[in-house]
This record gives sequence, structure tokens and C-alpha cells, in this order.
Amino acid sequence: MKLNKHGLSIGIQRVEDKFYLTLKVIGTLTHEDYETINPLIDSALLNYKDAKIKAFIDCSQLDGWELKAAWDDLKLGLKHGNKFEKIAILKGKEWIKLGAKVSSWFIEGEIKNFENEDEAFAWLNK
Repeated sequence: MKLNKHGLSIGIQRVEDKFYLTLKVIGTLTHEDYETINPLIDSALLNYKDAKIKAFIDCSQLDGWELKAAWDDLKLGLKHGNKFEKIAILKGKEWIKLGAKVSSWFIEGEIKNFENEDEAFAWLNK
């Protein structure tokens, strides 16, 4: 019997005018996940108009998105896309890499895929 695992871990830290967002997803991203993620990001950025976000997204256990969650992801990119400075994606599968290329149309910052977590964080902190 196959177990359907699902989990979401989010961290937000502010250092001066920089925001560090860490996100790890296990299983399939859902609309409900974005109902958790979006208010956290909105709240963190509320009083920081010119804030820049450096994001680390661990996709090593991501299986995909529900259709409504994919729409939520697009809306998040449109709303905050100009605030992302760098996005490091850990262990992005080919379809995630393709999605990152499409996302780059809506996000000003750099998006890069990594196989190694230490290299991803080193790049984010350059």
C-alpha cells in the first residue's frame, strides 16, 4: 500500500532589508498550502515596500501541483515577482526546471537549480 505523504515547511527571516524564505514541500502542493504561504509572505513584507527576497525551495520530495495550486503559484509570482532577488531550487526535476523558466517571465530575480544544498545557500548569500 502506497502512502500519500504531504507536508509543508516554511521559514521567513528578515535581516535588515533582506528577507530569506525557505520552503520545503513533500508530496503535491495544494491550494490550501498557498492559503498558508501567501498570508505569511504578505505579512512579512507589509511594512517593507522595497524589500528583496532570497528564497530557497527544496523540491527534492515535491511530486507536483494541483491545478488550482499552479494558478495560486502564478498569482504569487505576479504579486511579489519584483521582490524576489534570487530563488535557489534544490533538486528540481525537469518539469520543475521548465516551470522555473516560465516563472522567470514574472519574477525579476535570478532563478537557479542546484543538486547540493550548501551550494544553493552559498549562491543565495553572494
